[in-house]
Amino acid sequence: MHLHLVNRPAAALVLGHGAGGGVTAPDLVAATRAALSLEITVALVEQPYRVAGRRSPAPARQLDAAWTAVLAQLREDALRGLPVISGGRSSGARVACRTAAEVGAVAVLCLAFPLHPPGRGDDPAKSRLPELDAVAVPTLVVQGQNDPFGMPTEGPSRAVVRVPGDHALRNAPAVETAVAEWLPGRVAASAARRP
Repeated sequence: MHLHLVNRPAAALVLGHGAGGGVTAPDLVAATRAALSLEITVALVEQPYRVAGRRSPAPARQLDAAWTAVLAQLREDALRGLPVISGGRSSGARVACRTAAEVGAVAVLCLAFPLHPPGRGDDPAKSRLPELDAVAVPTLVVQGQNDPFGMPTEGPSRAVVRVPGDHALRNAPAVETAVAEWLPGRVAASAARRP
C-alpha cells in the first residue's frame, strides 16, 4: 500500500490497480495528483497477487475480500473518521463497484471501466454493466473514447467523462481534470451528511 497523506484531509480516495498493471499507471497517478491538490488523502492499494509478484489476477471473490480487508484496516488507522471514495482502474474499478456498499464508500471513481471483453459488446452475458448499475452512491467513470472494452452510459447517480485515448488512459491531464472537477462535489456532499 502506498499512502499519500495530507495535513488536513477532507476525505480519502482509495484506488486499486488494473489486472495486469500496478499503482503507477498514468491514470492512477493523475487521479492521485487531483486528489492531493484538493487536500484529499490517497491510498494506492496493491492486490496480494501483485505483491507476490504474479501477473494473473486472483478470482473476483478473492480480490473483493482482499480489498474489503484493506479498507477495514485503513478505516481503523490512517483513514479513521474520513469519508472514503473507493475506486480504481479497470479490474480495480470493478472491485470498487462490487464492494462499495460493504466498505461504506461515499462515492466510487472508475478509471477505464471494462464494460465487456474486447469484441464482446454484443453479448449481454459478457456485460459488466450490472456491477456499475448496482452502485448506489455517486459514481464517476473516466473512459477513453476508443476503449475496446466499451463505453458505459450515464445513469441516475453515474457520470461518464470521455477523454481522448483508449483503455490505457495515458492522457493524464484529461484524467486529472475530470477527477479534479468531480471530487469537490463528493467531498461537500459527504460533509453535509456528517453529524
